[in-house]
Amino acid sequence: MQVDVALVHYPVINRNGETIGSAVTNLDLHDIARAGRTYGIGTYWVVTPFKEQQELAGQIVGHWTKGYGGTVNPGRGDALSIITICSDLAEVVAGSTKKFGERPMVMATCAKRQANTVAYEAVRQRVWKGAPLLLLFGTAWGLSPEILAMVDGVLPPLNGVTGFNHLSVRSAASIIMDRLLGVIDE
Repeated sequence: MQVDVALVHYPVINRNGETIGSAVTNLDLHDIARAGRTYGIGTYWVVTPFKEQQELAGQIVGHWTKGYGGTVNPGRGDALSIITICSDLAEVVAGSTKKFGERPMVMATCAKRQANTVAYEAVRQRVWKGAPLLLLFGTAWGLSPEILAMVDGVLPPLNGVTGFNHLSVRSAASIIMDRLLGVIDE
């Protein structure tokens, strides 16, 4: 399969709907990389224009892939080795396009249903037939409207049986990867 994921830290929105940049977190790096490695993700792009945040992410990844952390927990290093840190979404799309040899279908995730929502099963079928896919996840309160307007589609929101709908991006990424890439054992 040809699937990349990107965790976007800018532009995202805050609880008031204002465009902001959010901070890179250690948990997001580790947990999404581990899920990505489990489900065969090629590259896990960490997108932030902030140099200090890029350096922090690089130090964390380096500790597990080249430093002491990798010697005591090689599996963690293996997972984090799929991370590439970059400045913006254009860099992600260009990198995925170059790697796949064609522009991937770019699908966003969102906690609210969008007009351009595409069913999981339709995306899953495309991916399992070999079509390249780039999945975008947003930090803070989600991807900015400008990102949602430029994608090929948006996956349906994840909904439980309650009215509460505010999963961590780590949890949402794992669930979505399983829906699209998981092996169904019947």
